[in-house]
Amino acid sequence: MNKKPETRIVIVGAGMGGLAAALRLAGTGAPVLVLEAADAPGGKMREVRAGGQAFDAGPTVLTMKWVFDDLLAGLNTSLEDEVALTKADLLARHYWSGAATLDLFADVEKSADAIGSFSGRDDADGYRRFAADSRRVFETLKDTFISAPRPNPVALSNRIGFHRLPDMLALRPFSTLWAALGDYFSDPRLRQLFGRYATYCGSSPFSAPATLMLVAHVEQAGVWIPENGMHGIARRFQALAEDHGVSFRFGARVDQIQTDGPARTVTAVRLSSGEVVEADKVIFNGDVSALGDLLAPQAKKIFKDVPEKKRSQSALVACGMAAVQGVPLTHHTVFFSDDYEAEFQAVFRDRATPRDPTVYVCAQDRDGSGGLRPALSDQDRERIYCLMNLPADGDRHSYSTSELEQCLTAMDRRLAKNGLMLLRDGDARDLTAPDGFNTLFPATGGALYGQASHGWMASFSRPGTKGRLAGLYLAGGSVHPGPGIPMAALSGKLAA
Repeated sequence: MNKKPETRIVIVGAGMGGLAAALRLAGTGAPVLVLEAADAPGGKMREVRAGGQAFDAGPTVLTMKWVFDDLLAGLNTSLEDEVALTKADLLARHYWSGAATLDLFADVEKSADAIGSFSGRDDADGYRRFAADSRRVFETLKDTFISAPRPNPVALSNRIGFHRLPDMLALRPFSTLWAALGDYFSDPRLRQLFGRYATYCGSSPFSAPATLMLVAHVEQAGVWIPENGMHGIARRFQALAEDHGVSFRFGARVDQIQTDGPARTVTAVRLSSGEVVEADKVIFNGDVSALGDLLAPQAKKIFKDVPEKKRSQSALVACGMAAVQGVPLTHHTVFFSDDYEAEFQAVFRDRATPRDPTVYVCAQDRDGSGGLRPALSDQDRERIYCLMNLPADGDRHSYSTSELEQCLTAMDRRLAKNGLMLLRDGDARDLTAPDGFNTLFPATGGALYGQASHGWMASFSRPGTKGRLAGLYLAGGSVHPGPGIPMAALSGKLAA
């Protein structure tokens, strides 16, 4: 009796979606090969070096630990068993002009007390209502949308259940996040703070749906600081998958996903070297905008690029050694601009560099309370990561040295207005702008989150797991359930 041949599975891309798919498939008996163009795993969870130090140069906030615990349960382990983690009590520190400051905590009452001192009792009470409503939105969508296959609006309503009409109304899909925040907070600075959650999926709070308030609950449920950084998680996941039989090849750029023609069934992938790797199933862990360039002409037309006007934002990420003076930092610190709306109009309407950007700073040598690692307590420089939002125009615009310097000057001007001075080491820095991100992640223009979540239908317009070709499956932040490390992991799980 002939033995049925094993299904050959190729995963294109070792970002979090590809790693999650590999872990889910590990130990199933099917041969799994992960092909990655870069020389290390992680995708956007990348690592760069500056001044002889390693920096996380991608996502820096780890939430939704349950996603990874569920993923690893099939291998009889958990995230904490594999990675050294510290749960942050202080989620983030926020500054405005004149060094006005507000800390946000994992504990709702601690945050409410801080808000009360910052802007008054009414806003403290508003925050308590906001926290309760954000939890309700998350709990309504957790199993019906976030961790489930992509539904359409009717299917989502059916999953939630029409008997839960109050829960459906609490989602407020037709209201923007910015408008909804006005129902909770009178202080515009608080609307800035919580409106920033739209940027977690590369969007404007003035256009993104109020549903994104669920991010507030996600952070309250736990922000974790991995001892070896976010890139260290990718390294550990690679090793764990290899321990369970998954093979990885780095420096292996895929030039084409091959099909058999009329039946539109995936048969192989071709590498830039010319090598052809046969495959019965392919999980593509890359931006969906790149698919058209990877498919044969007869299959290209069923995939469309995300048009520039619908792309999420890009960024300038500056990693370098710096001496810190002025206001105290914690691991996550945000320095807000004076005119938030103008900032997003520049990025999304004008496709231009904001003149006064909000700046996110990750002090990678500091813990959640702001303390330096003991080994650095007597040193004057530390690892500083700065990010400002930029339009995703990296496929048509190359950022010159003078433009990058102008961006750095705008960031430093904003930091100074809010009380921080960074004495940078100009010879020990790494800069990545939209054109650099477009090179790293082709066909995106540098968009870091796929399609922007603007309008109530945006969440339903992301592609689902099945790639509309037999044997092709999709994973990553540009497909359902959306961007962010936990969401990408869920997409990989669904694809597997």
